[in-house]
Amino acid sequence: METNRTVVGVDTAKRVFHLYWVDMETGEIVDLKLTRAKFLEHFAGRAPCVVAMEACGGSQHWARALRALGHEARLLPAKAVRPFVAGNKNDAHDARAIWTAVQVPGVKTVAIKSEEQQAILALHRMRQQLVKFRTAQINALRGLLTEYGEVMAKGRAGLARAIVPALERVAERLPAPIVETLREQWARVGQLDKEIAVIERRIALWHRSCPDSRRIAEIPGVGVLTATAVVATMGDPAAFSSGREFAAWLGLAPRHTGTGGRVRMLSISKRGDKYLRTLLIHGARAVLTRSKAPPEWAQRLAERRPPNVVTVALANKTARTIWALLAHDREYCANFISRPA
Repeated sequence: METNRTVVGVDTAKRVFHLYWVDMETGEIVDLKLTRAKFLEHFAGRAPCVVAMEACGGSQHWARALRALGHEARLLPAKAVRPFVAGNKNDAHDARAIWTAVQVPGVKTVAIKSEEQQAILALHRMRQQLVKFRTAQINALRGLLTEYGEVMAKGRAGLARAIVPALERVAERLPAPIVETLREQWARVGQLDKEIAVIERRIALWHRSCPDSRRIAEIPGVGVLTATAVVATMGDPAAFSSGREFAAWLGLAPRHTGTGGRVRMLSISKRGDKYLRTLLIHGARAVLTRSKAPPEWAQRLAERRPPNVVTVALANKTARTIWALLAHDREYCANFISRPA
């Protein structure tokens, strides 16, 4: 990292922050503890410097606040910091490890998001949590009713069709309290449906107001959820040098291992945001299975490779296309031919 600014490593916490830096003029090593209330006050009185933190809860807030004070904030993934923790793990060693890691060439930083982008991601996370609750509730009901001989078709629709008559049948044999409780649990699934629908309407409203989100939603396999999640998660497209780098950041590029000049390609790395990667893969699968005209190259690939490989390949291409549209401010064109500059 080439900079004339002092580099400060910060280990954040709920109440006490630990800072580590080396004075550029005297070479003095500074190890400083600050309370949460004094943290921004300390940086408000300093010359602009590079402040590195581990990407964790609250780090986005502090990064925005430090930028507002004129400093350069950088967020590092925990995986990049861990190898530099020397000795026993404590706040002082963590701050020093962050200071060391941010100066290593080639370390990829985490995008700093605006409050609006984080708000949309919060809606996605809350929706995702409610969907998990709903799935757990449905599975619990299915398992409990199976104990009384009521087996229903696989999937949410199968349960919805069969559960009402199943509850009527078990009501003739089971005590009233258990039957009423089962009905209440099924009603809770309906309530979760309503809460999820409300969040989805709010996400759709933001989607209609965001030009970038509307633009990438034109890509086959990219819906409202995927488009809004990408725009909010990516941050600044300029943080990635190419679409390939963005796809690799999402974990859609293959891992590889090599020695003696020989490189062996493995399965995808599955790094990065699991939620966003899942949305892109589901969208690619929908294009391959439901689209009237799936891409010709994907059809040819499907003749010699397994379906999951084709699905991931299309998700990878979708991620690259998304980056190209956002980075170069272009509209989607189905027949666009990329030419080297």
